[in-house]
Amino acid sequence: MPSSIHPGGPPQLTVDQLRAGVEAGEVDTVIVAFTDMQGRLQGKRLHARFFLDHVLAHGTEGCNYLLAVDVDMNTVDGYAMSSWDQGYGDFEFVLDLTTLRRTPGQPGSVMIQCDLAWLDGSGPVRPSPRAVLTAQAERAHALGYRALAGTELEFIMFENSFDDAWDRRYQGLTGANRYNVDYSILGGTKVEPVLREVRNEMYAAGVTVEGAKGECNLGQHEIAFLYDDVVRTSDNHVVYKTAAKEIAARHGMSLTFMAKYDEREGNSCHIHLSLRGLDGGIVFADDDREGGHSRLFDHFLAGVQVTLRELSYFYAPNINSYKRFQPGSFAPTAVAWGRDNRTCALRVVGHGAGLRMENRVPGGDINPYLAIAAMLAGGLHGIENEVVLDAEMTGNAYTADLEHVPTTLAEARDLLAGSAIARTAFGDDVVDHYVNAADVELAAFNSAVTDWERVRGFERL
Repeated sequence: MPSSIHPGGPPQLTVDQLRAGVEAGEVDTVIVAFTDMQGRLQGKRLHARFFLDHVLAHGTEGCNYLLAVDVDMNTVDGYAMSSWDQGYGDFEFVLDLTTLRRTPGQPGSVMIQCDLAWLDGSGPVRPSPRAVLTAQAERAHALGYRALAGTELEFIMFENSFDDAWDRRYQGLTGANRYNVDYSILGGTKVEPVLREVRNEMYAAGVTVEGAKGECNLGQHEIAFLYDDVVRTSDNHVVYKTAAKEIAARHGMSLTFMAKYDEREGNSCHIHLSLRGLDGGIVFADDDREGGHSRLFDHFLAGVQVTLRELSYFYAPNINSYKRFQPGSFAPTAVAWGRDNRTCALRVVGHGAGLRMENRVPGGDINPYLAIAAMLAGGLHGIENEVVLDAEMTGNAYTADLEHVPTTLAEARDLLAGSAIARTAFGDDVVDHYVNAADVELAAFNSAVTDWERVRGFERL
């Protein structure tokens, strides 16, 4: 993975520094982790001396069911890579030492993020989310481009602890703010002890923090980080999600990144994406063309737009994801692009070196590796096939006669399963793996009886 594009930024850890920290008694724990299908860090904590003596040179292993379970960690059928018939063996955690960092909020601990490989030497575990994104980044590199991204991740914070929220079945929780605090300094002050600790701990873990701001839902906030290489941005994203939950819990609070917690505003995760030349040169901007866009940018944006529906599973991977897409909600419904137009699915912002596209479809529940990989796959399809960009949407895209973002997981699942572009970009094994993940989620939801059904039907039907 390429190093950060921002030298001189926040502190980075080296193996030599780790050794020195262990010798000085400052580090006693090493977390080795990878990101699973649901976007969660999975792995193990190792004693630091054991790590240096036995794991650093050889890696470690974990059960391959970790990429073949549902959100409850239940073993489920339908995955080619892992099953009872195959004995649920191991795969290798391949240490990426460029990710070595302090563990946010955990004194005496460092962490390393990993790729996954098969023990028989046959190569990487291709459906692993980090592998899916790495393949698209390498595809861009082969065409002469470096892919950069930033994610804007929202969450809702509650005064209840996580344990209390669980015991309440996540009902009747008290938001950390009682009213809309969008951009409110006063509203942010109320939860600043948590926000400040998250910002500072992420900076100490090697992430350039931009800032924090209030949002619209009750207790909703956002902490933003500087853009970086797509894999590093995704690595930072999943570390941040874990750290934010752990730090909130230490303050006796809880927070959620789910796309739609209630009927108010949902949690978005807008993704900003751009390409540079391998030498860092600007390839998206061209001041001699109308709007300042290069032809390359137009083809890339067109590719993301024409593939948006068929790749939408990666932008909205859960049943709940689709409840965000409501007219007038700042979550998009129309497959359209516009300049600085927040009613469109794709918003073009910036100029010159800062020209980029913002995908407003993803929610806070995305797996960032998969969502960014989908954007790259669509954009590179546009470049390779010189896809012509539609006219810009001006005005209110919510009321325009345009194609819509899929409205259900079932619709997105079918679009992905039938996508020739997805199968060419990712491979049948990857597409089939995530189609099965959608099937698992759909089957679980379709067998569940919800509180909404009981309220409507218990007495009155």
